[in-house]
Order: sequence, then structure tokens, then C-alpha cells
Amino acid sequence: MRIVIAGGHGQIALRLERLLAARGDEVAGIIRRAEQADDLREAGAEPLVCDLESASVEEVAGLLEGADGAVFAAGAGPGSTAGRKDTVDRGAAVLFADAAERAGVRRYVVVSSMGADPAHQGDEIFDVYLRAKGEADAYVRARTGLDWTILRPGMLTNDAGTGLVRLEASTGRGTVPRDDVAAVLAELVETPATAGLTLELISGSTPVTVAVRAIAGN
Repeated sequence: MRIVIAGGHGQIALRLERLLAARGDEVAGIIRRAEQADDLREAGAEPLVCDLESASVEEVAGLLEGADGAVFAAGAGPGSTAGRKDTVDRGAAVLFADAAERAGVRRYVVVSSMGADPAHQGDEIFDVYLRAKGEADAYVRARTGLDWTILRPGMLTNDAGTGLVRLEASTGRGTVPRDDVAAVLAELVETPATAGLTLELISGSTPVTVAVRAIAGN
């Protein structure tokens, strides 16, 4: 498979790139800054330099041509303004979905956030973030014909992954290592039977592969 990842230099994305490259997939990561390219190459991914905040749908669709799957893992990041929550966490997510559809990419996986909701209340930056992610998720569900799966991890940690997770429509609050989020994404992107599902993810007791197969009904 050829898989293109938006936000290719993110902590989850770099882990995912290593996993996909190790299993023999062709991986490309979209990055905003050219100086990040060597990190992607070390992870086994082709760097594609493009600013999703200013690019056109046509430009991004060109980067997605020939891909079998796409993963949106971009984010404005900690310390960013409310404005960038809108332009990245919502706007870039909508752009990437539109570009994937235009390029003929069917399989589409979104890294969202537990609690994402367009109707989320509050004026703090994190509240703005949850609304932006919720609006982006709602757009993918209602306005595209993609074979989408939305993954909403709990609180992310840098602990070593255990390979044991809880993956359900609703898990309740909890933590999950970024290693295990990447492992679940690697399974989801090649499991189209999970299309149309919005899933929450925290640490648990079920091996990643078994958890994904169970949620897919296999």
C-alpha cells in the first residue's frame, strides 16, 4: 500500500511511518518545513513539503495521487493560538479530506481527540480545539464519500507501548501511549471493514490486532 500522512513530523506520525515502512508499505509524510525531511527519511517515509494552511485542494490532491490510503495526523500543537486550532485542526482536516476525495483515495483515517464535539462549550484554548476537531470529524462523516474511520485516543503519553488496548465506540476516559496509537492506526488503515466507525482508544488488555479485528466484526 501507498499511504500518505498529513502532519508527517508529528510524534504519532513518525511512529506510524516507522511501523508502515517496516511492514513494507510505501509511506509519504506531508510536512510544513523542509528541515524536517531527514527525520521522515530516517523513519522510512518520503517527505512531501506542503503547508496545509495555505495550499489549495488541487495541490494537496496532487500529493495524494496514487495513494491507497490517507491518514490525517496533523495538529496545531500545544501552545498554538485559537486561530490556528481553526486553520489546522479544522481547516486543514477539511482540505485534506476534500483532496483525498478528489485524488480518488478511498481509505481515510483521522486522528481526532476524545471529547471532540462541534457543540463543546467553553472559551479556553482546549475548548476551541475540541470544537475544531469535532467540526472536522462531522465534515468527514457528512460531507464526503470517503471510507473513513475516526480514531479518538485518550490522554497521550510517551510511555513505551504495551500493544494492549481498549478500542470501542465509547471507552471512557483514560491514557494511551503514542506507540499504541500508532500501532492501532497501522491496523486500521488496512482494515476497511472499520469504515464508518468513530472509535475511542485507551490502554487495555486486548492485543492491538485482536481489538481491531473485533471492532471490524471479523
